[in-house]
Amino acid sequence: MPEYSGNISSKLPKVGASIFSVMSKLAQEHNAINLSQGFPDFDCSPELLSLANKYFNKGINQYAPMAGILPLREAIAKKTEDLYGTLYDPETEITVTSGATQAIYTAITATIKENDEVIIFGPAYDCYQPAVELNGGKPVYVKLNSLDFSINWEAVKKVINNRTRMIIINSPHNPTGNVLTEKDMLSLENIVKNTNIIILSDEVYEHIIFDGKKHLSVCKYPSLNERSFIISSFGKTYHTTGWKIGYCLAPEKLMSEFRKVHQYIVFSCNTPLQYAFTDYLANKEAYTGLGAFYQQKRDHFNSLIKDSRFSLIPSSGTYFQLLDYKKITDKKDTDFAITLIKEHGVASVPVSVFYGTPVDNKVLRFCFAKNNETLEKAAKILCTI
Repeated sequence: MPEYSGNISSKLPKVGASIFSVMSKLAQEHNAINLSQGFPDFDCSPELLSLANKYFNKGINQYAPMAGILPLREAIAKKTEDLYGTLYDPETEITVTSGATQAIYTAITATIKENDEVIIFGPAYDCYQPAVELNGGKPVYVKLNSLDFSINWEAVKKVINNRTRMIIINSPHNPTGNVLTEKDMLSLENIVKNTNIIILSDEVYEHIIFDGKKHLSVCKYPSLNERSFIISSFGKTYHTTGWKIGYCLAPEKLMSEFRKVHQYIVFSCNTPLQYAFTDYLANKEAYTGLGAFYQQKRDHFNSLIKDSRFSLIPSSGTYFQLLDYKKITDKKDTDFAITLIKEHGVASVPVSVFYGTPVDNKVLRFCFAKNNETLEKAAKILCTI
């Protein structure tokens, strides 16, 4: 009998550590200001911390129900109805998850089978493609327009066929900060009409939107809502990315399949924190005022670098700002991002890595979810380059 060699056939042979882990590690090694990974460097609300402490000390430390505690699902349902006019049944159509990434993976696993095709818009957040491939599906990339990162819906029509099972959308969009418009939503409605295509709508930045624009959730459109998973994140909304609590909304038929998978990935999520978020959702200003809070940070950062050699690419949402560096160097974005860390002490993320096949437009992504002091230090450095 042959001995075990230790070799395995990788299910993700082209995947290594995520770009966020790589750049954050480099930033730490070189003591650089970390504007790469998308997390705040400030704490969450003292009120929310107090609620978390309250429930951690209350002895509520055992498994929550698989779908999440009912009071939290009811609070999510009320919030969704208040914002978008759409009512989800807390019993059957809302599930609390261990963050948005788990929810995305679960939705894909529940619905994508061998050789199913999934349309992804590039550049795209990096968890979509691996989840599709792990489930035997085929990612089909449609590149966003290079000037404004809008969707070319005619290009979408050309790649749809009888194997197309899902379209993944993300608005506000990571990494570009672009926001889908009414025209986009109507185009999507028209494309999926009379098909069995599922929509996975990543809406984790739904409250971080700028310049008077409105977030157009797919749940506002009945013909999209009936076929959509909507993913949201308490981490992004409440500055608690390390707590890893999010949720998924979907009509009952889809949610039933979602829960079949969810119960075998995590079963249930942190119980005390679910109670804390239940209470904190009563504070509407905490999410309705979030766009203004981050717009101030975006505007402050942009004003500080306006005289630099970087060119600003408009950001309408998220807490990311893209900077074009063509006036500085013709280095590949992956190389220039490393140079920025090692020689200048500022970490960013090269946008080329967000494509299925890298596209180097000489653009870097910077996170402005930071204290003003952090942004000012980073901007001072960027202006010297």
